[in-house]
Amino acid sequence: MGLLDKAKDAINDHKDDLKGAAHDHEDQVNDAIDKGGDAINDKTGGKASDQIDKGEDFLKDKAKDL
Repeated sequence: MGLLDKAKDAINDHKDDLKGAAHDHEDQVNDAIDKGGDAINDKTGGKASDQIDKGEDFLKDKAKDL
């Protein structure tokens, strides 16, 4: 069993815990997504801000589904 297989198994073993933590801390997850998007936007000089905003919205929607 390789390293990636072990990591996948560990994630699957704790999937419910991770979902619960993401749901309980939705505001913090959204803030982290915003900070990541802002950092990328700063690094690219705002050239891809529309795509970054779409990505942030996509991630926030997926986080709600957890």
